Amino acid sequence: MLSAQERAHVAQVWDLIAGHEAAFGAELLLRLFTVYPSTKTYFKHLGVCPDETQLLTHGRRMLEAVGVAVRHFDHLRAALSPLADLHAQVLRVDPSNFPPLIQCFQVVLASHLQDEFTVEMHAAWDKFLTHVAIVLTEKYR
Repeated sequence: MLSAQERAHVAQVWDLIAGHEAAFGAELLLRLFTVYPSTKTYFKHLGVCPDETQLLTHGRRMLEAVGVAVRHFDHLRAALSPLADLHAQVLRVDPSNFPPLIQCFQVVLASHLQDEFTVEMHAAWDKFLTHVAIVLTEKYR
């Protein structure tokens, strides 16, 4: 569970990136594919150009889901239930891909927000994203 201060840090960072979901999400995916090439298995239809429409669209959808999690933290399981079902039962994404995704997201946040992304914010986002990943993997059998 996140403390009130950690929630404030998560909300503060989200306020800085809200409205830029497509760009942040596309960069996140490109970093993920570069550093962890095996993750591209799930995204064969996506190119590797930062301005490619499909990459921007999927990146936006990913970050919009993070936005849902930020807004519905107290009801995270209910808010992310459809997404958890999709990943576990339809897409069958290997849950071991979530930690590298979290790591790459942290790098994107740090590279864009720089000094605004404090150590405390980093720790809060790590805890928050780990909790999101746990919720997304609870429906795996």
